[in-house]
Amino acid sequence: MSLRALVLCPPHHEAHVFPPAVLDRISRFATLPWGVVDPGKWREATEPLSQADVILSTWGMPTLDAEFLEAAPALKAVFYAAGSVKGFVTEQSWERGIVVSSAWAANGIPVAEYSLGVILLSLKRFWHFSRMTREGSHRQELFIPGCYHSKVGLVSLGAVGRATARMLRPLEVVLLGHDPFLPGEQAAELGISLVSLEQLFRECDVISLHAPWIPATERMITGHLIASMKEGATLVNTSRGAVVAEDEMIEVLRRRPDLTAVLDVTFPEPTPKDSPLRSLPNVILTPHIAGSLQGECARMGTWMADELGHFADGEPLRYAISKAMLETMA
Repeated sequence: MSLRALVLCPPHHEAHVFPPAVLDRISRFATLPWGVVDPGKWREATEPLSQADVILSTWGMPTLDAEFLEAAPALKAVFYAAGSVKGFVTEQSWERGIVVSSAWAANGIPVAEYSLGVILLSLKRFWHFSRMTREGSHRQELFIPGCYHSKVGLVSLGAVGRATARMLRPLEVVLLGHDPFLPGEQAAELGISLVSLEQLFRECDVISLHAPWIPATERMITGHLIASMKEGATLVNTSRGAVVAEDEMIEVLRRRPDLTAVLDVTFPEPTPKDSPLRSLPNVILTPHIAGSLQGECARMGTWMADELGHFADGEPLRYAISKAMLETMA
């Protein structure tokens, strides 16, 4: 018997996450009797919810609480075409044995691409010299690391950190990493030397943060670490703003105009209008653009359609999330 799939997607995301090509891919593995339903109106979708075997969704996925689960008695699996599932999984959903799979790895690809671009520009001190040129100065400082044998530090080597390392490896940089959960042999395969946070901050020309926001990582990047950075070094954050002690970072950046912080994330978001991060000349702010946006989102929908195919065929899932995994994941 064919699986019955319900696609839950806000109207403003549908064209990007579940365009016709992705819906056609889903239909290879399950029937789509109800089209795409707005998750904000799930209480009105009583028939689809009562009959759906699987749900494919994205940002806006309803919480799998007792009310929702009671309305979806046939639900076996959720395929989430976005990143973190922490916003909707519950103890009740785990107890019910609902399979959850997420496009976290697909969403990590553009983050790694963004990180690569920023790291390369940072190794040329692009941000610093752009500011100096705008202010009327020609290049006066000779120290520009460039790629060759410069040190790049990656903090946390999950999917995004590892993807960033793979992209950097052909460029002849020296890769240092910090991740207490990554076995040494896996780091070696990636060409990464595992070191302490202190050594990484002290030695690297560019440091890129990829840590999940969990209790153990909150305010992990202290002002002391940032103050220890090399002359002219750059800190890049595409993970979560809360992993940095932002008040301490601001004080260091005020004292150290030679340092640059490229922040795609802050805490909170958006950055408060009165935050010094908006006015410090050595801070580059972007509005959380590293992850999947617009056309990139179809990759997440496609990967989850393929994951549905594995589920339909009784094959192991590639991106299943367990309750235990969430202890160290975003």
